[in-house]
Parts: sequence; structure tokens; C-alpha cells
Amino acid sequence: MRKSQGGAAKVTETVLTPVAATASSSERGDLGASAAIDGNEGTRWGSGFSDDQFLTLDFGASVAINRVRIAWENAHATEYELQVSDDNRNWTTIKLVQNSQGGTEDWSGLSGTGRYLRMKGLKRSSQYGYSIFEMQAFSGAPASPAPQPDPVPQPTTPSALLKPVAATSSPVENAGLSAAAAIDGLANTRWASTRDDGAWIQFDFGAKTPIGYMKLVWENAYAKQYSLLASDDGQTWTQLRLVNNGQGGTEEFFNLGISARYIRMQGIARATQYGYSLFEAVFKSPGSDNTIMPGATSAFAYPANGDGLLPLPSSAAPQESLQFTLPDGTLVTRFGARGFARHGRERGEDWNEIGYGPNETVDPATGQAVDKGPGNYLTFVPQYFKNRTWGVEIIDNSRVPGVTKPTLVVNQYTTVDFLSGGIAFFRAIDRPGVTGYGWMAPGELVDNNVKVCKPTAYPAAGQLAAPGGINGACTLLVKQYPGMNGLDANGFPNGTHIPARPLVVGDVIEVSPSMFSTTESMLAKGDNGGIRYYSQEWTYVVGSGLRPWYGVQPRLNSVPLPAETLSGGLGSVSYNYSDNGLFMFQQPHNNIGMQNMQRFVEGRRLVHTNFTTGAHNEAGNVRYEPAVGLQGQRFNQSACIGCHVNNGRSPAPMAVNQRLDNMSVRVAVTAVDGSQAPHPLYGSTVQMNAVSSSGTPQNWGLGVRVGGFEARTVKLADGTSVELRKPTLAFEGAVPDTVSLRAAQPMLGTGLLEAVPEADILARVRSTPDEDGVKGTANFVFDPESGAVRLGRFGWKASKASLRHQAAAALLQDMAVTSPVYPNRSCTTDPAGCKSAQAQRGVTESELQLISQYLALVAVPAQRSLPSGFPKGVAPLDEHRVDPQQISVGSKLFQAMRCAACHTVEMKTGPGHLLAELRNQTIRPYTDLLLHDMGSELGDKVVEGQAKGNMWRTAPLWGIGYTEKVMGNSAQVGYLHDGRARNLTEAIMWHGGEASRSRDRFAALPKSDREALLAFLRSL
Repeated sequence: MRKSQGGAAKVTETVLTPVAATASSSERGDLGASAAIDGNEGTRWGSGFSDDQFLTLDFGASVAINRVRIAWENAHATEYELQVSDDNRNWTTIKLVQNSQGGTEDWSGLSGTGRYLRMKGLKRSSQYGYSIFEMQAFSGAPASPAPQPDPVPQPTTPSALLKPVAATSSPVENAGLSAAAAIDGLANTRWASTRDDGAWIQFDFGAKTPIGYMKLVWENAYAKQYSLLASDDGQTWTQLRLVNNGQGGTEEFFNLGISARYIRMQGIARATQYGYSLFEAVFKSPGSDNTIMPGATSAFAYPANGDGLLPLPSSAAPQESLQFTLPDGTLVTRFGARGFARHGRERGEDWNEIGYGPNETVDPATGQAVDKGPGNYLTFVPQYFKNRTWGVEIIDNSRVPGVTKPTLVVNQYTTVDFLSGGIAFFRAIDRPGVTGYGWMAPGELVDNNVKVCKPTAYPAAGQLAAPGGINGACTLLVKQYPGMNGLDANGFPNGTHIPARPLVVGDVIEVSPSMFSTTESMLAKGDNGGIRYYSQEWTYVVGSGLRPWYGVQPRLNSVPLPAETLSGGLGSVSYNYSDNGLFMFQQPHNNIGMQNMQRFVEGRRLVHTNFTTGAHNEAGNVRYEPAVGLQGQRFNQSACIGCHVNNGRSPAPMAVNQRLDNMSVRVAVTAVDGSQAPHPLYGSTVQMNAVSSSGTPQNWGLGVRVGGFEARTVKLADGTSVELRKPTLAFEGAVPDTVSLRAAQPMLGTGLLEAVPEADILARVRSTPDEDGVKGTANFVFDPESGAVRLGRFGWKASKASLRHQAAAALLQDMAVTSPVYPNRSCTTDPAGCKSAQAQRGVTESELQLISQYLALVAVPAQRSLPSGFPKGVAPLDEHRVDPQQISVGSKLFQAMRCAACHTVEMKTGPGHLLAELRNQTIRPYTDLLLHDMGSELGDKVVEGQAKGNMWRTAPLWGIGYTEKVMGNSAQVGYLHDGRARNLTEAIMWHGGEASRSRDRFAALPKSDREALLAFLRSL
């Protein structure tokens, strides 16, 4: 431990504050080098577009550099050097980084000394330059997070105020702002440091003193990042808490549970251009009001085997019918619509055929693709859950015997007034100027004199609302395929005209409804929001019904996708041409029912609602008052979407000191006989965040963060090096003996998995391993409400039987919200006493049903294995840059390598699910829903029923190619149960146990085959 000059102790690790930053170049004036040291991760340095670029930090004097943290923007270096120098001319390399994945990189254990620190780029990750949000350096070694000095006994009485005998600090702004002002009890005096990120203030209690609580009252100049340290001698320090997202104001720290003489606030990063400034620091002894007391625990019960297995309940009739045939052969198709902001082919860049308007998709100077951001198609408009869904019905007599001129009768079922018409049919492929939107025909109204259509009640299942399907004046008729210009081979008019003709079975019609209401009608519902919306664009096949679509020439004309691309069956999400990939895991089934659409959006609202404040996480949406105060005091996140980013995965553990409250840290106590029970302090899951009864954030010392990484490098057959690293965890409090870090899993297609019959899943269980050692084991669980033995199919270890079970467990364990399934928060620590515990206020039965049905109705994107018909010169969107032949080769390799032994390609759902959307669907989830031994390196020692420590349920692969788009920042993506794998290659190379031979086959592939396999996975 180094001693500081002047008699004051120097903290083990301090942040270094640069006096300046320079760079080889800047892409623009607002992307200068200083943006990388301004403490604002909303600004960045961006270099010129070449490999040989650098960023240099100047510390003003020679300093020791032992740790460097770089927060990259998407344009990162895949290879670079960290170098130090005293003269800015002669450089010494202290770290060579290869195969960088970008994101936030935190390099510790460095040994360098110099006035200057340089990131010297060697190889870029893209055609752009290098781009860094923030670059920060540290001197010294981190303070030890454990063991804590002299833990104090559990208190049984309330706490008492403690007053330090003295306070000292690093240099202050002026003599009138000394450290003593922070403990004088006066609200209008304050301590203020100089403008140094590494500034500190410490409090001396005169002797070792039990301390349970600390409060910091900040002036406007607060710490964005800082640590709290304890010491007995002022020389050797132990880290108590690390704060990475300081908010200023009043910050409270509970459950300190230490005995120490000194407490220090060590600054790491300032929130303003000033120093740090505290009005007051307050301390209390340990007490029953600030200390977590151990609770009663009991083990989670699991069946010994599948004896007495009962399948999930089935329903003879679905909740809502989607399609039926009348006795005369008339086909009736019904589906739900919701309000959209824009159209399906409108992206951030205007695009047109050459000669017909601007093409903003390509930079004319460089020929590079241009990204101006997304369109606004798959998004959710403000108040989307309120009066903004409706039903569409298509009555099709094309298969009625004797009908030679078929007619489509089209009705809308609405809850507010709609302007008449409002549905467009047949994409206008004969007009070269039609790109983002445009259709040939509006349909024929039964009565053109009616301008406003009044609300129409939803029809009964299996029957028409009116004879012949004519509901009234607002019913639309489509009687023919409209006349159009003839087109040449390039999709341009050739001077001929194709006359209108009768519809025939197999005709493909693009259907585009809209919602144009009136202010009066919406206000009558108490709704003062928007009144004009578009909707999804569907493809209707005459004589068959709705089909997911993709765009072909000319100009992304819609045609049905082939069956083999429909990963999620007929409900698969069509190809996305609006660049709204962020929302691809948030779409309902393509054929969702009229009323199920409203259930879907109401369920989505709950998934996006904060269960403490009731606020929606998207702007423009009213507070959900019933959710206010539902959350317990301690939790991980306040909304489902806090972990499931855009319905996808958790942010991956990428950086040292990253707080892991977007993931789930499962813990247990393992007895000598191997039995496991929840931890007496944490329960089954560490709940890291807390709020007071007034909603003020509190820090109870329950944080878990990335302590570091264990890494090793493996070689592929062609010599390619792959670094495999996994995070180690650092607990602020007690360290459990059994720990498992779990990432949130994507919330797509889960209803389809719930609808797969138990017998089909169990048929894939092998009593003996196959030639590769693959076996497959079913997990069995008790239904938490009925006690029935069920097949486990959800969660990393298949420990949940149904979506209701899964949703209720997540509400309780991750958000501290009770439900009819788990009525008391003690259910997570004492499951044996769960049913007898007094019910606490939580989500209602109807709310739990809405969440469960929302999860069931989230659709799966169709496989992107087909090229799309973008006009000549228009840059395809990233997700549509596909090579069908390469994907086909990769698909065959997937089979040949026997990946499908666990990742079962195809399944069929059963006929009995409550939701018709999920019935009798052929799906391609790439999972068998069984447990497999994945080897000790992926093991976590947690036992859940039949799932031993090394066993994991096969993760579905559908949608995996959209992972980066959905996350919104590819650097945050992580695969496998703890997010350790930064890309698909790493994920494969981590496979062990039953997957070892498939992994070895992958490692032996030549590069071209390996890339083909990865291209196939990215197409899913």
C-alpha cells in the first residue's frame, strides 16, 4: 500500500484526470478529441476513416497507469495498442488488444508510467474510423471488496446517530469550503473539492466504530461515479460500495454492517465541470432500521420424476376464432390491427428508382451505404393501448362452387368512429414513383354517402355479424384485380395496359388498413391523443388467408414467404423494410385475432410499466395507476423491460465494475448432503436495488458487479484464435457458496413453445446417449397453484411449466411484485410457507393473464434466407444483405455437424391451446426443450429438479440473427446463460459435455464453411 505525501493516506486506486486530449484526426468538428474526456457518454471522438488513427490523453505530468477503461461507440477498433510516453514522441506499448469486440473494455493489471496515454488504432471494425465515448485511466490497484473489516452482530434495536471527530480531504476549491463543513450539521455550508475526478473526503470517528448507515447530501456538483471505502489505519482500505450511476441530491447507504475508524468517499468521475461538493454527511450505528435480518428459508420442491405427469390444461374452443369456413365454402378471415405512425417501406432514408426522385441510401461521393436512422413503422404510438386497436374481417367466396367472379367483403370492427373507407388494397407496382407506400384501389363502399362509420361490436365466433357479411354502409367490396400498366423485365411501364379482371384463387393482395377517427369521438372516450393512424401491411392470398410476406422486384412488391422460412408458423413476422429492427421482438402474431390485439397491447403496457411509479417507459403514455406501489422495497428492476431489452436479452457483462441488476443472480446455500435452499439474506435471487416509501433510491449493499474476467484462448483448425472469457462476480455483501448469473432470455415465440404437446417433447428423451454422447433429459416441476406434476419447459433449466408460472416467478424474484401464483414476497425465500403466508398487494388475476397472454402472442421473425427486391442503386438494409447460397450451405452444415441433435429444427404445436394463433402450427424453434449436460465449464452448481449443475435447457435459436438489432448496440450482446459469449463463435466454442463433438466439428471447419454456418445462424 502506497502512502500519500503530507501525512494523508492515498487511496489504493485513483482516477487520473487529463488536462487535454489530442487525436490524429476528427471526422467532424463536433467529434473532437476532448469529447472523449468530458465525462459525458453522450458525446464522442470520431476519427478519420483509416486504420492508422490515434487518441492521446495528456495528464500534465508523469503518472503511473495501471488500468484503462474505454467506452467504444459502434465503430471500434478490432486491434489496437495502449501506449505511454513522457515526451509524446517515444512510445512504449503496455497493452496489445486483438479481436476486440468493442463495447466497454476495462483493462486492469497494466504497468506503465508517462505523461501521455495513447490508444493507437491498428485495425477498424467497419468502414468508418474509430469512435470513443469516453477513455479513462487509473493509477494504483483497486481496493479490496472483501473481506469487510470486522462485521458487526445483527442488531435488534433502532440505530443512533454517529458524529465523526474530524473530516479531511484532497485539496479544496477554497478555504471556506473545507471538509469540516460536511459534518457541521448546517444545511447551508458545504465542502467542495478542486476540479479533479480523483478528489476525496474522509471521515474519522477517532476509534473503530460500528457503522450501519451513511447519507450524502450533495450540492449540484455531485459524483457520477465514486466508491465508499473503510479503513482502520487510514492506509489500507476496503471497498464498501461502488456507485456507477450517482444521481446527486440525497443518497443513502444502508446495511453497511462494519466496524472501522475511517470512511472515505473516493471520487471517480464528476457529473459537472466543477469538483465534488457535499452539504452534509450523516452516519448511524447499525440498527434494526438499517440492517437486513436473516429470514426463514426452505428448499424449493421438485418431483423425483415424471410419475403422475399432467399436461397443461387445454381448451376445446379457442378464446377467439381467426378463420372459419361457412357451409357453402365461403372463407372468413379475421385479424386485429393497431395504430401505426408510418408505412412499412419507409426507412430513415428516402429511396427511389433512378430518375424518379432522391436516393439517400448511398453516399454519392464514397458509394458507401448511408444510415439516417429508422423509419416509424413497427413502433408503438403514444396511448397505443387505448382506443387504437380494431378488427378486420375478410369474407372470401372464391372457393364457393359456381362462383366465377369472386368478391371480398371487408368489414372493420371498431370502438370509436372511423372515417369511411380507410383500407387500401393492391400495392401499386405499376407506378415507379411508389416506393415507401402506395396502392391501386381503396375498395368499393356499399354506400359512398356515409362519411363516418360508427363503432361496430365484435362478431360472435364462427358466424357472420349480418347476412351475407354486409354489416352496413361502411362495408367494403373488392370485386376485381384492378387494371394496371404493363411492366418490362426491370419493373418499368412498357407502354401496354393490363385490364382489370376478376379475382382468382391464389391472387396476392396487399391490405393496408388505417384508423382515421374524429376528435369528437375520441374525446367522448376521454382520449385527447392523436386521431390519424396507419396500420400494419398484410398480404392476403385469395382463397387461403393471411400470409407473412417479403418484398421482391419491382420495388419490394409483397409476396408470401415460403413455408420453410416461417420460423413461427403462420404468425411469423414479415420482413422488415422500415429499419425498425429494434422492435422485431415486440410484434404480435401476423394473424392475431381482433380482440387478442387489444389483449396484446394491454399486456405490453404492463410489461413496460414501472411497478413502483406506474410510469410507462415510453414517452406519451399515461401512468398506470393500479401499478403504483406494487413493488417491494428491494428489487432488481422496476419493469420487465428493464432486463428484457426490447423483449430480447439482458445487456451482457462486458466491463469490470459493471453492475448486474439487468441480469439475475441466483443464489443458494448448499448443505453437506447436497440439498439446496435459498440464501437467508438474499433469498433465491439477489435483489440489488431499493427505494424508500417515498420513492427515494436507497443503497442496501446488495449490489453484484463484474469483478473481473477469467480468459483463455483456443485455436481453430485454420489457426484462428478465439478468446473465451467469463465474468467473475464481486458481491458488496455476503458471498453465497452457490451462485449462478443468469441473463434474461428473449421473449419471442414462447406461446408456441407452450403449445407443443408434452408427448412430443418427451419422445425426444433418450434413455441412453447416442453416438455423440447426446442424451436429453426432461425436467419436471410442481404446478405452484395446483401441485400437479408438469413438464418443465421455460427458464434456463426448464424449471417453469407455463408462461403464467414463468411470469409470476419473474415478477416475484426480479421485481418483488406478488401475484395470485405467489401472493407473498416470502415465497422466494420460504416456498414451503408460501401458501400459508398472508397475501400482499400485487398484480391482479386479470393483469397476470394479460402479461401471460402477451408473452404467448409475441411473434417470431421469419428466417431471412431470401434476397429482397430493392431497386438498382438502393442500398439494402443491413438485415437483408443475405447470400442465399451461403445460408443454404450453412443449413446443411448445421445438420451434418449434428447441432440439430439438441437444437431440434421443426416441431408442431397441438390443437388445444386457448389461443387459436398457437394451434396446429409448424414451427422451427431450434430447441428440443430438454436438458443437456453442457460440461463443467458452463456449470453453475445450481440444482433445479432434474437439472444438475452442468445441465441446461437447449436455448431456442429462432430470432438469434436479430439479437444485435434488438439490443440496439451490438457491443452489449452476450450469449449463453450468463452472457459470457460476445459472439456466436465464442458461444459455440464454450459448448462442452454432450455438445463437445459438434463443437469440435465446428472448430475443424475451413473458414468458408465456418462463415456459412454463422451466416445461417444470423438468418434465423
